[in-house]
Amino acid sequence: MSNVTPELRPVLAPTGRLRAAINLGNPVLAQRAADGALGGVSVELARALAAGLGVEAALEPFDTAGAAFAALRDGACDVGFLAIDPARAAELDFTAPYVVIEGTYLVPASSDFRAAAEVDREGVRIAAGKNSAYDLHLGRSLRAARLVHAPSSAEAIALFLAGGAEVAAGIRQPLAAAAAGRDDLRVLPDRFLEIRQAMALRRGNPAGAAALHGFVEAMKADGFVAAALARSGQGEATVAPAA
Repeated sequence: MSNVTPELRPVLAPTGRLRAAINLGNPVLAQRAADGALGGVSVELARALAAGLGVEAALEPFDTAGAAFAALRDGACDVGFLAIDPARAAELDFTAPYVVIEGTYLVPASSDFRAAAEVDREGVRIAAGKNSAYDLHLGRSLRAARLVHAPSSAEAIALFLAGGAEVAAGIRQPLAAAAAGRDDLRVLPDRFLEIRQAMALRRGNPAGAAALHGFVEAMKADGFVAAALARSGQGEATVAPAA
């Protein structure tokens, strides 16, 4: 179990509530049910952290990772759930990852692309959700292909399906869901990025960062993360190893 206690409220929940940024743009981590209820591993982690602190979990849902990042950066939220990325690390302190997922491509079944490395060609447009972890990575690494942005990862898939790009970049699970039951689409078998999902808080709070790191490691070790993934239908996601 976590060693988070009410004594840590000043560094993790200074307003008396734990304001947690929930990124709904990543369905592996968080989901919104038809009745509006939030669920998923990030939601369960936020509630467990709040319980340890003895405060209310004030869940703040955002449709994109970029919006969740901005809320943390600007101090509107205390903790959040984002992929580790160098650009974000200039503003945030990250724990070690609790879940590892893959960034890959959705392509037409007729495409000659067989591996992720083949996509970086002249004339190839890659649809991506703006400011997602995979978008930030591709913006640094692509040499020939060109990114075309949509406001969210789901809209990037829609942009690709509408003919606005030759491929769609994204997280493997939602790309596979888009291709399911269709013989005109396929997901490449390998990845261009290992996406390390972690908890984060604004820089300049070393005591809070240390406490959050310990919390995440404890929740991985006692099976909480694996169980929360399974409860939300994401049991195939990989729990990150101990740091």
